[in-house]
Amino acid sequence: MVKSPTCGGIFDVDRHKVKTAEFDKLATKEGFWDDPDEAQKILKAGKKHRTVVDRWESLNTDITEFEIYIEMLEEDFEGTVSEAETTILTLQKRVAELELATMLSGKDDAKDCILTIKPGAGGTESQDWTQMLMRMYLRYLERREFDYEVIDLQPGEEAGIKYAAIEISGDHPFGYLRAEAGVHRLVRISPFDSNARRHTSFASVFVYPEVEEVGEVEINPADLRIDTYRASGAGGQHVNKTDSAVRLTHLPTGLVATCQSERSQHRNKDAAMKFLRAKLYQKQLEEEEKKKAALDESKQDIAWGSQIRSYVFHPYKMVKDLRTGVETSNVEQVMDGDIHEFITSYLIGMKR
Repeated sequence: MVKSPTCGGIFDVDRHKVKTAEFDKLATKEGFWDDPDEAQKILKAGKKHRTVVDRWESLNTDITEFEIYIEMLEEDFEGTVSEAETTILTLQKRVAELELATMLSGKDDAKDCILTIKPGAGGTESQDWTQMLMRMYLRYLERREFDYEVIDLQPGEEAGIKYAAIEISGDHPFGYLRAEAGVHRLVRISPFDSNARRHTSFASVFVYPEVEEVGEVEINPADLRIDTYRASGAGGQHVNKTDSAVRLTHLPTGLVATCQSERSQHRNKDAAMKFLRAKLYQKQLEEEEKKKAALDESKQDIAWGSQIRSYVFHPYKMVKDLRTGVETSNVEQVMDGDIHEFITSYLIGMKR
């Protein structure tokens, strides 16, 4: 048994155990679900602490098993080696995850986030590519057990999507997903070209840390323009026949936030306000921390020369991250959400 470390941060397991117990106690109180929104916030906060505890306890179990295998080697070497090797590989994986977690110590890394995707020039081609990227990210979020909600989705006229915004919560979502901000380039034989020619498409991804406290960003109601409109795309008769979608425009900055995922105009307005605060907070960071140049680099024109990753489907199969050099020929697996190696390599490189 390995003693729980208490050196602070993500390794302060005892603190996370105490917080987990506190949130569990809150969840059992009478009337807990009287305010569903507040209850969900409490459950989400508790889940973050529980994730740290579960990760440590799982690692501790593997270490204990490995110690048992070491003792057994003296009696049955041949029969124990394979089990010990399997445990070592599992240990290595878990330790690598913990090492990566220690790197997610930035001011906003632990925060929930909003990931947006939009196509570059190219019409239907780029819109289809944007939808493919959205599916890739949703599969990644499911693999990593992140909670998410698509808060805005604007379908293209023929195929694909013009824009998507995904709200993500869980274990350090901004810390991980900030690695995906930038332009993603696709090369393939176009399914929309009757001559079967090769096309290059671009889509832009950006990630905003959510503002956890309203006081972090003050918004004067007089600075807002609020527009309502009918939600687009599939969503049921009510969604499409009432002006439930909301668009907020912050007049001093020109920043816009929209939400159309809820049936209620009020709930869409609340979600759009959260998104707007995230955008304004990001703008504050750019100004206060003088990171505008670095951030602008990830917001370049969605075209040649500005991409962070290339996905080639033809004439060969290859996905390559242009920042780290990490590449794979297993395009299908990547498009099914297996992108964690790209993310971890980038974060490790940035830390070094």
